[in-house]
Amino acid sequence: MQSLFTFGLGLVVKLFLLLTPFFVLSVFVSSCDGMENKSRKKLALRTGFSVICACVVLYLFGEIIFDCLGISLNAFRIGAGLVLMLNGIDMVRSSQPKNRQLDEAGDPAVVPLAIPTTVGPGTIGTLLVMGASCAERAAAAGFSRWIFLIIEVCAVILSGTGVAVMLFFSETLNRIFKDKGVRILSKLTGMYIVALAAQIIFDGVRGFLNIR
Repeated sequence: MQSLFTFGLGLVVKLFLLLTPFFVLSVFVSSCDGMENKSRKKLALRTGFSVICACVVLYLFGEIIFDCLGISLNAFRIGAGLVLMLNGIDMVRSSQPKNRQLDEAGDPAVVPLAIPTTVGPGTIGTLLVMGASCAERAAAAGFSRWIFLIIEVCAVILSGTGVAVMLFFSETLNRIFKDKGVRILSKLTGMYIVALAAQIIFDGVRGFLNIR
């Protein structure tokens, strides 16, 4: 049986990549061009906090949302997988991130940096599926549901914190990797997203057909 530490560590990496950190980094750098370093760092921390809050809420209320809407988990797995795959393909194919203008009227940390840049439709769907299938996956792994839930919530928080740290040191990371390096890493992350989406779709189809 997989140990809790190994499972938790793998989940943190999976969720961190799901948040497309290098794509977010490139968008953040281009959007904050000309901003003072202190203001940039404050924005990075607010964005990270917004990402963590959004992800935790989506994860915790996934099962309730499915119950209210009457959508089967397997149907949503397929739909979320398709949207996530399109996002991954777009990351692989795109050559330059769009320069988003930050709206001074509201807090850009929430929109557009947290949602939809970091927590996009594919990520939202994946988190909802994770939350709704928590009990099922805990039983399959041989863990207590509540221990499993706590580990996954902690993993969500750590992955969001990782994105916040990257954005906080965005200027330094951009100097190290350069624009070309960040784009390459973003494309590699996109390939992982496509593979993850394929697995989610396969799980949904397998659930529909009752294939064990």
